[in-house]
Amino acid sequence: MTDLAAGIRYVVLGQRWLAQHPGRYGRALLPALIALVLYAAALLVLLLNAGDLAAWITPFADDWESPWRALVRGLAVALLLAAGLALAVLTFTAVTLVIGDPFYDALSAAVEESEGACPAAPERPLWRELWAALVEALYVLWRATLWTVPLFVLGFLPVLGQTVIPVIGFAVSGFFLTLELVCYALGRRGIDVRERLRMLRGRRWLAVGFGVPLVAAFMVPPLAIFLMPGAVAGATLLARDLVGDGATRQLAADPDPDPDPDADGGTGTGPDLTKRAPAQP
Repeated sequence: MTDLAAGIRYVVLGQRWLAQHPGRYGRALLPALIALVLYAAALLVLLLNAGDLAAWITPFADDWESPWRALVRGLAVALLLAAGLALAVLTFTAVTLVIGDPFYDALSAAVEESEGACPAAPERPLWRELWAALVEALYVLWRATLWTVPLFVLGFLPVLGQTVIPVIGFAVSGFFLTLELVCYALGRRGIDVRERLRMLRGRRWLAVGFGVPLVAAFMVPPLAIFLMPGAVAGATLLARDLVGDGATRQLAADPDPDPDPDADGGTGTGPDLTKRAPAQP
């Protein structure tokens, strides 16, 4: 269970890194804010058209007497809204990561620089970066669906469906959320999404310990806005642990963290890496 505790610790370290580098925080909030506005608009459209959609999917109730027709269509409206909200919660993180790819990649690189070394990223046009991020997000969503659909069905089992299955579901969701968030640090090293999946399978408890607390928090999208930058920072620290690129500094014990290069409005020249001893293997 050491890896489980380490995963939880990286959640805290990621948020702490952002607290120590507040100049990075504002820009990193932008992708999640954009995603929230898009989802709010989509849910509003669904709400305004839910009655018409309910009538369209229940044509058999056209000739029913009141109150049965209203009851069936009211239930259909409720199911449509619940499905829309559930879909928004499930996809919010993936969409935010696609929108915020350049922002979060820069944040991840800054975290690596503060740790002593940042590998050079492959040179690719922005459109290719966004396309690759979308393809990887769809791949992760597909692999997660292979688990979530059977778990959803098993959720109808008496007792087990209300106790064991939700716990397994949270663990699976946490694992795949970690897989999404390590994409910046591991992608910078030329590690594709399938290899990332293999690496995290070898450290399952590390991935679960990191992802489950974030899944619980991200179930409230407004909370996800404020935690997402720290989640990316924490995932970068976790990825460095995963590939053995050096021990992560104890941020809590660092009395004089590197000044944020953007704390003065973005005019800084970056952290002074000459003041830091080389990372130990």
